[in-house]
Amino acid sequence: MRFEVNDNCIGCGLCASLCPTVFHLTEEGVAEAISEDITGEHEPEAVNAMEGCPVAAIEER
Repeated sequence: MRFEVNDNCIGCGLCASLCPTVFHLTEEGVAEAISEDITGEHEPEAVNAMEGCPVAAIEER
């Protein structure tokens, strides 16, 4: 499972706080997801971050 942050991101940081292994804020102040496949214990955390995004900026690829 992989995730991508789209242009809807407002940089609230919720995803990075819920799943810092997968998401982080860039210098531009928006979120970015790692490019590797997410498996195991981090997958539920990443899905929770995606579902919790207030502007639906995280997509599963």
